[in-house]
Amino acid sequence: MNIPASATLESLIQTAGGPVPLLRSSALGPYVFPGIPAEFTNWRDEVRSWKDSVALLEQSYHMTELHLRGPEVIPFLKEFAVNKLDTFPVGRAKQLVLAAPDGNLIADAIIFHEDEDFFRIVGAPFASDWLLFNAERTAHELTAEKNDNWSAVVAPRDVFRFQIQGPNALALVTEVAGGSVPDVSFFGIGELRIAGKTVRALRHGMAGTPGFEIYGAWDDQDAVRAAFQEAGAAYGLRKIGALAYSTTAQESGWMPMPLPAIYQGDAMKPYREWLNGYFLETIGSLGGSLVSDDIADYYVDPIEVGYGALVDWNREFLGRDALRRKADDQRRTKVTLEWNDEDVSDILASSLFGPQRGGRFIALPNPMYATFESDAVLSGGERAGVSQWPSYTANGRRMVSTALVNLENATPGTELTLLWGEPDSARPTVDAHDVREIRVTVAASPYFDKVIKSGVQ
Repeated sequence: MNIPASATLESLIQTAGGPVPLLRSSALGPYVFPGIPAEFTNWRDEVRSWKDSVALLEQSYHMTELHLRGPEVIPFLKEFAVNKLDTFPVGRAKQLVLAAPDGNLIADAIIFHEDEDFFRIVGAPFASDWLLFNAERTAHELTAEKNDNWSAVVAPRDVFRFQIQGPNALALVTEVAGGSVPDVSFFGIGELRIAGKTVRALRHGMAGTPGFEIYGAWDDQDAVRAAFQEAGAAYGLRKIGALAYSTTAQESGWMPMPLPAIYQGDAMKPYREWLNGYFLETIGSLGGSLVSDDIADYYVDPIEVGYGALVDWNREFLGRDALRRKADDQRRTKVTLEWNDEDVSDILASSLFGPQRGGRFIALPNPMYATFESDAVLSGGERAGVSQWPSYTANGRRMVSTALVNLENATPGTELTLLWGEPDSARPTVDAHDVREIRVTVAASPYFDKVIKSGVQ
C-alpha cells in the first residue's frame, strides 16, 4: 500500500469516502507472524503438543511493547483503562482493556508491573499506539517508549519472550530451572535461573492448558532457549511455527484482533490525525462477508467479548458511561462456532476442482484474508452475529471460529448459518469466488475447558 509520507489515517479516510471504503480497499493481507517459520515440523502435531505434551510458543518477534516509567503511571492508565488498578503490586500482570468514548473496544493487552515505577504493556500494537499517543499529551509524570515488533522493525529488542505450554510444562520448567520454580499464582511473576541467566516467568496459559511465559534480556535468549530444547526432548517438546500459533485463540476463547473502535467520531479525530502510514491501524484491511457502510457494525465492546468482570465501575474512565449503557443492555455474547464438516469440504473442493467458479478457498489452518475478518452469521436469513478469526483446530479436528451472536441465538447446540466469502472484493489477497453458506453450530467459548486457573494438572 503506497501511502504518501504526509498522509494520516484521517486524511486517507476523507479521500476514500469513509473508513469502510478505506479498509475494504487495502491490499494488505492477513497478519503474518514475523521471525519464525510457518512450521518447525508440521502444524498439526505442533498444535497437538500444547494439549498432549509441551509446546514452545515463540513471542519474541510479533508482540509490540510499550514501556511506561514514572510515579504517575497508574493515575494515567486509570483515565483510559476499564480495569481495576488500585491493587496492582510489583510482580503481577493484568489484562489491560481500553475502551473508546463510544464504549467500544480499542484494544486489550497484558500489562506487567516490573518495578515500582516501570510497567511493560505487551500485545498487538493497538493498545500501545493509543497509550503512546495519550502519554505524549498527558500532564502526568511519566515517560513512554515503544518497542516495535519485527513486523515494523527487524532489530534487537528489549527482551526475548516465549511460552512453555502444555501438561508437561511444569515438569520441564522445573528441570531447566534446577529443580524448583517460584510459587506464584495465576498472572504472578517470578524469577528463575536458567542456563546461568536470570529470567522472569509469568504464570499464564493459552489454549486451555497450563504454562509459563518466560522472558529475559535479549542477548540471553540463545542460552535459555537451548536449555529448554535440550531438556524438552524427553517431554515431547515441539516448537510452534506461525501456522500453528495462529490457531491458539479459538481454543482459549480469546478474540485476537477485533477492529479498533477509532475510525469515526470527533473525539477520536486527533488520534486519527496522529496515526500515519507507519501504523497498522492505517494500512490494515477489512475483509469477510459482513457488508455494512457503518464502521460501527464491525466494532466489538468489552462486555460482549468477556471483560465485564474486569471493569471498575467505581471510577471515571474514557467511555465509562457508554460502556455502562452497553452492560445494562447486552445484546450479544461470545461463542465458538463449529463449522459443518460437509459444507467446509464442499467449499474447499469447489474452490479447487470443476469448471465453475467455486467458493472462497479455505486455507488451512487459518483462512484469513485480511487484517480484520468479519463474517456474517445469520438465523433464518437475518443477521444474528459476526464471526472473526476462523481456524482449523487439530485438537478438535474441525473448523471453528470465535463469534459474537445475539443472546437469543447463543445457546450451545443452536444451528446458524455463516456466509463465507467477500462480496465484490477487489483486494488481491482474495481469489475470484462465489459467497457460500456454511452451517455452524454454537458451542462454548473457550472451546476447551481451562485448567490454568484451578492449578496445574
